Amino acid sequence: MHVSFEYPLVLAGAVALDALMGDPRWLPHPVRLIGWWAWRVEAVTRRRCPSAAWAGCLTVVLVLLAVALATLGLLLAARRLHPAVGALMALLLLYSGIALRDLLVHGQRVLAALNGAGEEAERLARARRAVAMLVGRDTEALDEAGVVRACVESLAENVSDGVIAPLCWATAGALAAAGLGLSAPAGAALALMLYKAINTMDSLFGYKNERYRQFGRCPAQLDDLANLLPARLSALALVLAAPLAGGSPTGAWRIWRRDHGRHASPNSGHPEAALAGALGIRLGGPASYFGQWHDKAAIGDEQVRLCSEHITSAGRLVSLATLLVVLACLALGCYTG
Repeated sequence: MHVSFEYPLVLAGAVALDALMGDPRWLPHPVRLIGWWAWRVEAVTRRRCPSAAWAGCLTVVLVLLAVALATLGLLLAARRLHPAVGALMALLLLYSGIALRDLLVHGQRVLAALNGAGEEAERLARARRAVAMLVGRDTEALDEAGVVRACVESLAENVSDGVIAPLCWATAGALAAAGLGLSAPAGAALALMLYKAINTMDSLFGYKNERYRQFGRCPAQLDDLANLLPARLSALALVLAAPLAGGSPTGAWRIWRRDHGRHASPNSGHPEAALAGALGIRLGGPASYFGQWHDKAAIGDEQVRLCSEHITSAGRLVSLATLLVVLACLALGCYTG
């Protein structure tokens, strides 16, 4: 079997760039462009289709087609200039789809607000505002444990959706690239951008309210399918990383297998349960969304009470889990030549 280091070098560069820069707001980001295009397509398909459900399906097809054509156009044009330029374009696209640094920075902002200067009420108010940038639930009435719980749940869910799933899809694209007549970095970038398009459409349309209950069904189900394997790999990575982060691998495994089905999402419960078990904490439970209380099931056993230190522990754990996945992707990527 032929060994090539082109994709591993490009992937390592993308991961390093994310670690150094995160997502600067001044830098144009493909996901924002995808979101803009999805909204424009929605406006057209709602007028032209006989039902909201059909409009949602057509929107998915048109957005994915546009993303595929635009990504391929960029990659092929760059490679025509020079193979190194093509590899650089793939690196930049991969970098744009990996969001570990931003996730950790948001978590640190919540931690800094909880542990900062000022009266307790003032610190809690700042922490509520900070965690509202991470979660969709109502945060105005959260106590300190509620803020920590929301932050830790978001770290667990988003390390799967925003970091490990993109890495998995990029590597799958690299492995399949030769069959498509593409270089491994180009195949990786194409697969990752298609995944980000699916994930973005779920974020925009995957609501169970009157406007999107029918329209958003196709984007939401496609996102569930795209995250089916990455969510479970994320949980496994959290189990394996637990001893490196000072957590319990046996607890992570036990709670993952026991509680993953308690989450409303078919995927989010996997990393949340593994992280809860690793840290010996309880996640989930009742929460308010848009003024309505939802009686969510608890995930994990409350061996210790939630405190701000669990944000630090969760950040360390998701970072080490990501490192394990990156190493696995680099190893697999050597066989993409």
